[in-house]
Parts: sequence; structure tokens; C-alpha cells
Amino acid sequence: MKSDYKNWMPRGMIYAFLGVAVAALALCLVTGCTGLLAAGTLKTVLIVVFAAAAVIFCGLTVWSVMMHRAFSYNGRRRMSAQIIEGTAARVKLPAGGKCLDVGCGSGALAIAVAKRKPRAQVIGIDRWGAEYASFSKTLCERNAKAEGVRNTAFQQGDATHLDFTDGTFDALVSNYVYHNIPGDRQQYLLETLRTLKKGGTFALHDIFSKSKYGDMQAFVRKLRDMGYQKVELIYTTNGEFMTRFEAGWMALSGSALLTGIK
Repeated sequence: MKSDYKNWMPRGMIYAFLGVAVAALALCLVTGCTGLLAAGTLKTVLIVVFAAAAVIFCGLTVWSVMMHRAFSYNGRRRMSAQIIEGTAARVKLPAGGKCLDVGCGSGALAIAVAKRKPRAQVIGIDRWGAEYASFSKTLCERNAKAEGVRNTAFQQGDATHLDFTDGTFDALVSNYVYHNIPGDRQQYLLETLRTLKKGGTFALHDIFSKSKYGDMQAFVRKLRDMGYQKVELIYTTNGEFMTRFEAGWMALSGSALLTGIK
């Protein structure tokens, strides 16, 4: 059995972009090359709109294919593996300790942490929504089995309201999760950190751009004022996980690790 962590750019999304591009192009040709509409302003506007849509979605198709290749676990770039291993390496987890992976997806990060700390317990939670239909609890469990990992458990959960009491975990990890959730993302981080024990470590990787999170430097200062230690916002677009060029065309320029100790 071989592990299958899927891809963070699902094929379904690629096909959706391509489908819209083809449909828009077809509508443009039908509108412009047939007599269904008489020549005039409406016909011209529709041709322009359909042509623009075709160009935009062709561009999105190309972009999503490039993203799929970059994030493939089996391809040459293997950026996903680099991000997962780099994030897992940032947390300290004692023997017998517990770690929570928020938004575990296909189980990659939870399994990476569990492999590093075989005497600890790692719990992965996710909502496994329809937008990532290929990700599931069953997939996570199958991947853990394929990797020979027995110290993981996976369950459905809500990152905005975690079903764990305060101070449950010795470590917290997450990767590219909170930016997908509408609302106050800084509050979602605080909800996650609520479950961390005193002295526990965290490594949360996401697109911490101002448009998504607001002022993250102010948030770092807030955590320090709350008593958190060694809190850092480490941008991972300087060659650590990806180059600045890659971050630019992938629209991941705000990618960073939020790390620290409670």
C-alpha cells in the first residue's frame, strides 16, 4: 500500500476552469458566427463578454495546472512535501504528549509529526468539505496505515469552534487552513491556541496577508502581551518553502509560519 496525499490544487477545480473556458469560447463563436442575434450593440457586447470570459478562464486553467504540478507529491518540485516537513519540524512534542493538526486534509501534516514523535499522539481534525471531495477521514487513516504510523487519530471538527477543552495539547500545527474560512481569522487562531497547554509549542502555516488577516505584526505583539513566548511570524517565501517568484505567481506572497511557545 502506498500513501496518497492528493493535491492541494484538485483536478476537479482544473476541469471546472477548463469547462467554463470552453463554454465561453463556444458561446462567443456561436454568437459571432451565426445569425441567432442580429448585428447590433447587444451582439457586440455578448461577443466581448464571452471572449473575455474565455481568456480569463483559459488563464486560470493554465495557472491551476502549474499549481497542481508544483504541489504534487510525486512531481519534481514537491512543494507540498517541503511545506509539510518544514512545518512539522517546528514543533516540540514530548513522549506521551498530544498534538492537534487543525484542517488535516489528507493527513499529511499529522502523519509527518507522528513519524517524528512515535511515542506521542497526534489528532487530526477537518470538516472535509465538498470543495475538497477527494479528502476524507478514510483517506487519512489509509495514509497513516500506508506510512506505518499508529499514533494518529482523525475526526471531523470545526476550526472555528474546537471540541476540546483549554490546555488539551502539547503542540498545535496547521497548514493553509484559516485563510479559507470567512470571518475573523485572528479569532480563529486564538480559538486554536486556547487548546494549547502552558509551555506547549505551535507552528501554524497560512497565507497571513493583510487582506485576509489584518495586521499580523500587531497580533504577534498581542500574543506576547498575553504571555506567549518566542512568538514569530516567519515568512516562508524567501526560499525556505518557496521562492519569491513562486509565491508571486501562485498568489501565496503572504505565506508564513506563526510559531511560538505558550
